[in-house]
Amino acid sequence: MASSNPVVRVGVAAVVKNAMGKMVVGVRKGNSHGIGHWQFPGGHLEFGETPLQCAERETLEETGLQVHAEKIVAVTNDIFRENNKQYITLFVVCQRTGASENQEPMTLEPEKCEGWSWKSWAEIREYLNAQSVDGQQTLFLPIINLLKDYPNIEDLM
Repeated sequence: MASSNPVVRVGVAAVVKNAMGKMVVGVRKGNSHGIGHWQFPGGHLEFGETPLQCAERETLEETGLQVHAEKIVAVTNDIFRENNKQYITLFVVCQRTGASENQEPMTLEPEKCEGWSWKSWAEIREYLNAQSVDGQQTLFLPIINLLKDYPNIEDLM
């Protein structure tokens, strides 16, 4: 059910890669939009925060991984009509730092994420056309738009 007042926000998605070039992704859960869909770590940009600071903070809060956010590589315009929400999503490339270089991501917000996995761009692209539960896409809308708007996204990283 859509809320009566439209909401427009800035979202930040942290693209964290391991030594084999795979990225941290998890399946959304809880009472937010996009339940059951694959996502990158991330969240809302907070007042006074830069997008790079947001990517570092959200990654640490959600996965326990310490990262250094390097740059914004893509921007998508994501309209969730059924929820009356619109997000401008900033995709930020992050490198693991310190002890996090060999650490596995932890599920620190189990009410929001089923768990974290390492996936390649090829594996993520497979979800774009995959069948899913209840006919819903298996990728969170910002990732769908990222793959459509930036077909060579891996070249930007």
